[in-house]
Amino acid sequence: MQDLVSLASQFINTTSSHIFLTGKAGTGKTTFLRNLQDHTHKRFIVVAPTGIAALNAGGTTIHSQFLIPPSTFVPDRSAEGAAGGLRITSPHILSRHHPLNQERKRVLRAIDLLVIDEVSMLRADLLDAIDSRLRSARGNFRQSFGGVQVLFIGDLFQLPPVVKREEWSLLSPHYNSPWFYEALALRERKLVYIEFDKIYRQHDDRFIGLLNHLRNNETTREDIDLLNERYLPAASISEEEIITLTTHNYKADEINQERLRALPAAPVTFDAHLEGEFPESMYPVLPTLVLKKGAQIMFVRNDSEDKMYFNGKLATVTEIDEDKHEVWVSMAETHVRYPLKRVRWENKKYKLNETTQELEEEVLGAFEQFPVKLAWAITVHKSQGLTFERAIIDVGQAFADGQVYVALSRLRSLEGLVLRTRVEPSVISTDRQIVEFVSRHHRPDALTSLMREHQEEFVRQLFLDTFNFRDEIREIEYLQRDYVASSEPGGEVPVLKQLETSLRGESVNTEKFTRQLLQLLAEGTRESFLSRLQQGATYYKQQLLQLERLLLAEIESLKLQKGVKAYREKLTTFDVVLAQKVESLYKIVPLTEGIFRGERTFDFNPLLRQRQDEREMMLALLRQQIDAAPTKKRAPKKKKKPKGEDGDTRSTSEISRDLFKGGRTVAEIAAARSLTQGTIESHLVESVKDGTLSIHELVNGEALEEITQAWTAMEGEKGLKRLHEHFDKKFSYGLLRAALYHIESMARM
Repeated sequence: MQDLVSLASQFINTTSSHIFLTGKAGTGKTTFLRNLQDHTHKRFIVVAPTGIAALNAGGTTIHSQFLIPPSTFVPDRSAEGAAGGLRITSPHILSRHHPLNQERKRVLRAIDLLVIDEVSMLRADLLDAIDSRLRSARGNFRQSFGGVQVLFIGDLFQLPPVVKREEWSLLSPHYNSPWFYEALALRERKLVYIEFDKIYRQHDDRFIGLLNHLRNNETTREDIDLLNERYLPAASISEEEIITLTTHNYKADEINQERLRALPAAPVTFDAHLEGEFPESMYPVLPTLVLKKGAQIMFVRNDSEDKMYFNGKLATVTEIDEDKHEVWVSMAETHVRYPLKRVRWENKKYKLNETTQELEEEVLGAFEQFPVKLAWAITVHKSQGLTFERAIIDVGQAFADGQVYVALSRLRSLEGLVLRTRVEPSVISTDRQIVEFVSRHHRPDALTSLMREHQEEFVRQLFLDTFNFRDEIREIEYLQRDYVASSEPGGEVPVLKQLETSLRGESVNTEKFTRQLLQLLAEGTRESFLSRLQQGATYYKQQLLQLERLLLAEIESLKLQKGVKAYREKLTTFDVVLAQKVESLYKIVPLTEGIFRGERTFDFNPLLRQRQDEREMMLALLRQQIDAAPTKKRAPKKKKKPKGEDGDTRSTSEISRDLFKGGRTVAEIAAARSLTQGTIESHLVESVKDGTLSIHELVNGEALEEITQAWTAMEGEKGLKRLHEHFDKKFSYGLLRAALYHIESMARM
């Protein structure tokens, strides 16, 4: 069977399947998420149910990303008038009372993949709220999550989602249980279940077998006897360099404060440094940390620099210099002396770069503090994700279903376990619903064949969606209705009308074209299929780039006007939709070829960099043209197509070309035509591309050779912008574009 990590990457990159990536504690789920950026070509965002989980995952909270208030989400309107002090939301309430702004919508429309971490805490109703948000924001009500692929990461054998009794009375008519997999959105399409099985945390086969039995409700008498070998009477327990796992916060706080007070040294206070917006619910450690010499502390994150500690590593404070704000600790087990260093946590949000259409992270605030907390005791709940060398557990306490497994799975080995009380079989149990769910879905031997089925479906749906403008046309119709409703009667939006007319005009062609592709795919003639696919991608890319230029020109011109901000924002959101379609045309052929070859990951960075460079160049030229035009307010309804001058039937590019061939320089043509030099160069580049102007007429031989050598020698990601920076503005963007076109044309010969 194929390596599961490789298989998971392939499912993400070459299918649109919703995936549940799970595995026992210490099997590499967190590492997979951390490396996902380097292993997928898809745009994605990461969310988690809580602030701490979001910080650890490097993402944002579900509630902040999707603007969902803390509430009980009911998937219809049946409970909207319910009393009882509960806050109720529904799709109707979310859209009417908590609408998403255009910036949030643009982010949600730009993503291909949504990653949700720590899904054991994710309730089914919250997942349906996410589904409702995505369908609405993306204008796609046909598919779950608005057509976005979802990757769920977590271990259901960890602690369950919290649902109050009065909440469940409203949710039970819709859900069989509160677990995320019961969400209505997942009934439309089954999850692909991938369970990582290589354990990195534990290496003791006896301990691993014991944990598996606990996890699956298969505990034997031998397992109980093995655990009870770790029992020690209270008088025999050494509490040095060991942590106690408790069931409740107050118990852990009591132990920590009692042990701290018992130390003879004076307490020293260290305050966190806060910047900007950082909600208290996201504080990773206390904002005011009180330490004493001799205090036992625990690190709460992994060391990215010196690799001296990990999340859960214990240490003892050995020295505090209050004046210098320095703290030295001795690491448990190794007793290595180490100076504590403050670390920075950032509260981020996702945004879309309007120029490049790339997802970016914006830092809203930051929290700086020593990454430690008092650690004579911690709750089982807060121990999720941590690794301990040694721990004391009192199984006689009121442990909930699954808590014994969670507590034990934090340890590296059985030798690190100390039991305060002997274990009885009655205190060990796992939620039967989870065990049944796993037994139904865990089919590792079937994953490879299942992936091939899903890949075939993905390829088919990929070209059906790419060569279909239904969603874009519907969005334009919505924009036109909305604009007319908010302006004077009889108003019209010519640019949108041009876009709609162009896209509708291709409807017959796209239907015919996709039928041809379906036939070629069914016949199994991959070479012919790929050839036809390439032809279609080239043709429609040219068509849509023209429409993109038209749309961007309108957006840029609207920036000069007052009172049209809302309309411009909506056009910018539509630009996301159109840009995604263009990007899909860039990617569809190499992606399909890679799937046919069985590739696991794809590097589209050079291709997308080229796309970004071309878009940035297009915007730069448009802005130059707008800046050079007479300064007057231009209402959208008065926008006209450019025409030749003085009734000239030639296109504006042809006029520039003929003047250039007649001996005028670029600067002279620009002055004569009241245009920028950049615009004239773009005209001449078009003429080079259509063969009516030789590259050697525009770029001399010496310059062409110099550009060719620089381009050939360039390592890493190549791009127009990088080449321009290399020459330090010696050559204009226009000349470089013409030269690169020539270089690429020669390479294809």
